[in-house]
Amino acid sequence: MADPGPPRPRLDPRHLARPGRRPPAPLPPHGGRRVRLTTAQALVRFLAGQYTERDGRRHRLIAATWGIFGHGNVAGIGQALLESGPQAMPFLQGRNEQAMVHAAVGYARQSGRLSAHAVTTSIGPGATNLVTGAALATINRIPVLLLPGDTFATRPADPVLQQLEVPYAGDVSVNDTLRPVSRHFDRITRPEALVPAALQAMRVLTDPVQTGAVTLALPQDVQAEAHDWPEEFFAERVWTVRRPRPDRHELAAAAEAVRGSARPLIVAGGGIRHAAAGAALAALAEATGIPVATTQAGKGVLPYDHPAEVGGVGHTGTATADALAREADLVIAAGTRLTDFTTASSTLFQNPAVRFLGLNLDPYDAHKLAALPLVADAREGLAELLDAVSGYRVAPAYEAAYTAAKAGWEARVDAAYAVPADGEDLPPTQAQVLGLLDALVDGTDILVNAAGSLPGDLHRLWRARSADQYHVEYGYSCMGYEIPAALGTALAAPGRPVWALVGDGTYLMNPTELVTAVQEGVPVKVVILDNHGFASIGGLSGAVGGEGFGTAYRFRGPDGAYDGAPLPVDLAANAASLGMATIRTRTIGDLRKALSEARAADRPTCVYAQTRTPDTVSGPPPAQAWWDVPVAETATRASAALARDEYDRQAAQRRRHL
Repeated sequence: MADPGPPRPRLDPRHLARPGRRPPAPLPPHGGRRVRLTTAQALVRFLAGQYTERDGRRHRLIAATWGIFGHGNVAGIGQALLESGPQAMPFLQGRNEQAMVHAAVGYARQSGRLSAHAVTTSIGPGATNLVTGAALATINRIPVLLLPGDTFATRPADPVLQQLEVPYAGDVSVNDTLRPVSRHFDRITRPEALVPAALQAMRVLTDPVQTGAVTLALPQDVQAEAHDWPEEFFAERVWTVRRPRPDRHELAAAAEAVRGSARPLIVAGGGIRHAAAGAALAALAEATGIPVATTQAGKGVLPYDHPAEVGGVGHTGTATADALAREADLVIAAGTRLTDFTTASSTLFQNPAVRFLGLNLDPYDAHKLAALPLVADAREGLAELLDAVSGYRVAPAYEAAYTAAKAGWEARVDAAYAVPADGEDLPPTQAQVLGLLDALVDGTDILVNAAGSLPGDLHRLWRARSADQYHVEYGYSCMGYEIPAALGTALAAPGRPVWALVGDGTYLMNPTELVTAVQEGVPVKVVILDNHGFASIGGLSGAVGGEGFGTAYRFRGPDGAYDGAPLPVDLAANAASLGMATIRTRTIGDLRKALSEARAADRPTCVYAQTRTPDTVSGPPPAQAWWDVPVAETATRASAALARDEYDRQAAQRRRHL
């Protein structure tokens, strides 16, 4: 049965015209009624009546609003949220504007992009703090509604506090920094402009191709200005999330390409997850024997033990998937943007005869790498492609070969996870931390990560058990995403264990929403891996001739470099000071018990572990494909010269797929 949403609030007479104010406008000729509200009140009431529908199921579009109040929104949106009440629009109090967007993204991703959150800020730094979160949402194509305050539209005082003065353009404010990172941007300089602007905002949020960050900049005087609104503006609206079917000519060409291939490979991206197309993908793979490799956003769309699932692909991929990609004569890019990590910076697909088939909702992505386009919803496109290639199956030898290679890779995962019999009293490696989690979780657990060395280890090693267990944000790979996104994810999936896996560098970027998790009683589980610096970029620095410069969290040594003793920073004490239940661990045995305790906890809990550098036996397998990070062409240091030689060797393998 469709979700009817929260009860509609009754119109309070206090919302109407008051003595000394302009009376309501007369009824329009067609007999429609009007309601006198401020612009902010009208916006909140409008948002409370918006719904999405896909496959016959309704969802509230804007389920809650995050906010931090200042002079640019406290008397407008803030007052409107207070007056509307939590049933009409629930409110969540954040601590950092960027983090609020990350939390909203986590919520929307876990909700299948069918339900989202709004984020309101004041003008000035509150608004500009949104930019990083907006870029992350737009790059990953996750809906979030941004409602930053703006300077006065009427300019009674110029400049006001926090106003950016631009001598050549009087209509520019700091909110214009949000234009390039928003899928839709509008500034509401008159109350009546809200009507078309709000409708356009909902259209973009619910468009599976266009969705991302949507910004409605709200001048603070306009927020508080009253207007006579048509009641029709507040009527419930249901926005259908489309599932377009493929064009029959494109489908015929796609089927011909599949039938003509001997070594096809499906590269499954986040679009499969967003379209809830996992079952359709499994049906195609099972009927044809075509192996399925996954991007960071796509990992988990098939469970790790599905016979056709061969693991992550690209620079952070498995040896199995990358070997298949190098030899594939047809790559079916399904729901993926084909970023440089997926294509190994255009060095991965080495078969001279390779062709590409782009199954994507967005024609822009469907045509990448000169692909045959199949523009369609992922579920519909996969289902119709299966019908169109009925009877086709790869050769038994091909299927047997990738099945054996996958078994070999799983043995390498076991080796990376393994704890020796005498190892319980040792600090864990990062891979062993993942192994302890692997032994603990089931398909209900959700892992959230975004940056550092963890995404590479997770993509190669993690055994995803459910379609939404693997939540790694790698479109923007934003440090500081994990904790707030885990909070948003947990709000969308109450009762499920949600883990935020963070290194010390990421933790120090953005721990603020731990306070919100404590305030709201959301039992996120935060695992802090302390390795005294930026481990991922430190490793990359070493590989490209940078020698780890500026990447360690240490005191300066005798020569002035950061190579002295580790800093005496106590991250566990910090988490505890923010209200988290905190468990310190020193050894693998400690950590095993702490993770189990955290999983069972009904309050926000932090597990702190110092990790050790892996050795050649217990470390994760190295990168199985290249990634293009340019190296200094001239240098006096031997490390850079050697790195440049390796760079030139790898870069020579780049291809233009035409």
